[in-house]
Amino acid sequence: MQEVLAASTASDWRPLDPENTLYMRLPQGLVVIELAPAYAPLHAKNIRILARGHYWDGLAIVRVVDNFVTQWGDPAALSQDSKALRPLGKAKARLPPEFERDIGPKLPFTKLPDGDVYAPEVGFSRGFPVGRDPQSGKTWLVHCYGMVGAGRGMTADSGPATELYAVIGQAPRQLDRNIALVGRVVWGMQYLSALPRGQGPMGFYKNPSKYTKIIRVRLASDLPASARLHLQVLRTDTATFEALVESRRNRTDAWYLHPAGKISICNVPLPVRKAPQAKG
Repeated sequence: MQEVLAASTASDWRPLDPENTLYMRLPQGLVVIELAPAYAPLHAKNIRILARGHYWDGLAIVRVVDNFVTQWGDPAALSQDSKALRPLGKAKARLPPEFERDIGPKLPFTKLPDGDVYAPEVGFSRGFPVGRDPQSGKTWLVHCYGMVGAGRGMTADSGPATELYAVIGQAPRQLDRNIALVGRVVWGMQYLSALPRGQGPMGFYKNPSKYTKIIRVRLASDLPASARLHLQVLRTDTATFEALVESRRNRTDAWYLHPAGKISICNVPLPVRKAPQAKG
């Protein structure tokens, strides 16, 4: 894979859209999240409103489940005391479920060759892992490591993205099309995956002193250029990406005595790098 990336050209990479990039500052470091407005436009809009209203500043990571998710939001939601909840400002408290989208030309698709258990087809669209069903004409984001979703209650419209989670373990694909995925972590994943696990029911922390406080969450577009990381992600609609997938499907290095010859959607790496410095 490293040989493929070393041979990539500038056109194989794309910059993050600052208007759809979240910077979440934790005491441990910076987490960068790329939103997926092509798949969850209403949730992405609500997240932008919440970030611009500084909604998450001072809130916390309240739940860490081993091999599953890290979740953050308003701790007052756990007490079900509506009077203690942080106001949402101009953001919406309920959103229509965005669990899947119609297949269309605006959602390009690079298909994986090996099939899938959970979807008729899987592949990548705009840098995100997706499933598709050509028969129903629907496509959706899938729960791979690092994907970010909007927690919800029993009703489908109860996940307005005030509570977010990141997948930190084996892909919980049974959640696909049952919850709105809104993006993926592209930087600082270690600060979410290495946190102490919650010891209470469903991985919530019993003692609030164990919470990890969120210092602030901002949109990259609201920060000066000097405060941004200027990250680039490998495009998933290029021959270079197809070569990367093949390098992972059929490992040719001498260590592998039995190359798998197959790959699952969540085992395909999605490379991210800092933009190279211009010469001269």
